[in-house]
Amino acid sequence: MLDKDLAHLLHEESFLNYCFGRNDDDVRYWNKWLADHPEDAMRMEELRRTVILLGDVSHKRLRDTHFEELQQKIAGSTIIPLIAKRKRTIWKPIIAAASVVIVMSAIAVLFHSTSKPDKNNIVAQKNDIRPGSNKAVLTLANGQKITLTDSVNGQIAVQANVKIAKTAKGQIAYELPGGAAHDDLAPGYNTIEAPTGGQWQVILPDQSRVWLNAKSSLTYPTYFTGNERKVELKGEAYFEVAHNAQMPFKVSSRGQTVEVLGTHFDIMAYDDDIIMRTTLLEGSVKISNNGHSHILIPGEQAQVSDAGTKVTNEIDLEDVMAWKNGYFKFNDNLENVMRKISRWYNIEVKYANNVDPSLRFGGKISRYRNLSSALKIMELTGNVHFKVEGRRVTVMQ
Repeated sequence: MLDKDLAHLLHEESFLNYCFGRNDDDVRYWNKWLADHPEDAMRMEELRRTVILLGDVSHKRLRDTHFEELQQKIAGSTIIPLIAKRKRTIWKPIIAAASVVIVMSAIAVLFHSTSKPDKNNIVAQKNDIRPGSNKAVLTLANGQKITLTDSVNGQIAVQANVKIAKTAKGQIAYELPGGAAHDDLAPGYNTIEAPTGGQWQVILPDQSRVWLNAKSSLTYPTYFTGNERKVELKGEAYFEVAHNAQMPFKVSSRGQTVEVLGTHFDIMAYDDDIIMRTTLLEGSVKISNNGHSHILIPGEQAQVSDAGTKVTNEIDLEDVMAWKNGYFKFNDNLENVMRKISRWYNIEVKYANNVDPSLRFGGKISRYRNLSSALKIMELTGNVHFKVEGRRVTVMQ
């Protein structure tokens, strides 16, 4: 079936009316079509459920807002389908591709739709797990721990005459005495930790900004002195480094050092990830590991593992920055997808014996929906199912 036929189906009012039961004639038409094509009934039902899940959006809004994106994704030969490959009749390419595209557009339609969701189409789940949120713990140089979530805005501590404050936007900011560091005051070291299910933003003493992802921590001095600005990262963070040619900014993580003067980049260095990834968005950075160095240019990513360092530009920057921008964007295998979900929702993930962890998923899901919403999107593929018991999620096929 031609792409134009698929596009026509996606903004065909009679088809949307059938999905939502809005017109008896359209419902009868599509029911008759299903009766004439029983081999496609299951796939059509998958597509109908997906459209319903996305909410009652008029075909005009779908066409005007997403039509160009849908066409690009349908035409792209590198899109990894959410639906497993099967034998297809002439209508199956339409249904499979539509399912892929609609699920991948869920963030724009379901999670940002102004229409109220149909309560009858939402799967209720007891004790649903809420998403992560802004929460972190700040450990001062003297060992004192401050739970930032519970702290009121304003000054929360003073160390070596450096004032530490929580801003109205929920950031942690440092104010140096007299606007600059004094050589006779030794800097202390602070650690800010975003736990599993948390995230936080900190403004360092040099006005560099750091966004911490879940299950991540950053250790840094209360002010920078000497000829470098050095911090230590565990987990993942996005950096916007203030320019200072006289004091390079260095990030240490798992034996790797990233050196910059002033730039924007993301480092993903979780202990349970095989590959450590540094992605450059703006400026220039030098990656040093095991005696070898690599210079990155914008749009490149350094992938460090036991096998060595690989530099590639075959990356999707939207994927890399999705967590900071409030959503998950997947084009990865099941195991890596669930690892990201577990960090944000603070859950334990188990796999049934028959589950293939290499099964690939693509999609876009808001980080601010409850866990059941994220899992439901994945279940619509028909490839996996989930059993939730407390904070334990078992992946099944």
